[in-house]
Amino acid sequence: MSTESKVRAVTTLRLKEMKDRGEKISMITSYDYSMATIVDGAGMDVILVGDSAANVMAGHETTLPITLDQMIYHAQSVVRGVNRALVVCDMPFGTYQGDSQAALDSAVRIMKETGADAVKMEGGAEILDSIKRILTAGIPVMGHLGLTPQSIHKFGTYTVRAKEEAEAKKLMDDAKLLEEAGCFAIVLEKIPAQLAKEVTESLSIPTIGIGAGGGTDGQVLVIHDMLGINKGFSPRFLRRYANLHEIMTEAVSHYIEDVKSCDFPNQNEQY
Repeated sequence: MSTESKVRAVTTLRLKEMKDRGEKISMITSYDYSMATIVDGAGMDVILVGDSAANVMAGHETTLPITLDQMIYHAQSVVRGVNRALVVCDMPFGTYQGDSQAALDSAVRIMKETGADAVKMEGGAEILDSIKRILTAGIPVMGHLGLTPQSIHKFGTYTVRAKEEAEAKKLMDDAKLLEEAGCFAIVLEKIPAQLAKEVTESLSIPTIGIGAGGGTDGQVLVIHDMLGINKGFSPRFLRRYANLHEIMTEAVSHYIEDVKSCDFPNQNEQY
């Protein structure tokens, strides 16, 4: 990365400055070099190398199966394609829950082997020891509250979280704990819009929403959902900005027809 591009690069400090001046933060997932190059070139602020790769890249039903080695591979690929965006890598299930030393070891591997700028962890008070230990090593941490997909078997559903007063209070308390611990931002997933707005206004660090309304400091979507590559996932919060499933299917079908009919390659497409 050149010195010039480093000056322009989005940092955790710049995200805080964006919140302070009311500028919304754009964030999206990427899992490979080619997609990251497009996303970064378009001007994305934050790229999340999400454990959602388990779903959209590997075909698993949940995010639980993806391993640390696989996340490192995806993050390495993304970082090679990025010049400007802040790259955040999800810490996969089982690499930080319950053992702060294992959490630190996992985070250090991610930072050393990928060149990512930060890690993301799901949970509040339950994982606070791990968060603090990672932060002590100088590794930036993005929190994640509300619907936490790594805990799907605990909740048993992907429904909206924190609708009841007790859970809403815990989420607010957890958000403040994460801020006090030193997290630079928090993802709020699938919680009532009013609660997300209240949490956002109570914190000095940015919040990034997904299915949490417009009152957060930024928004994140899974790129395969936003581009319409996936057809079977249609939650209320998802806006599709393209229908690439249809476009790609038509292109592949056209290629097959041209090969079968000997139309491809033609005289100008050979040596």
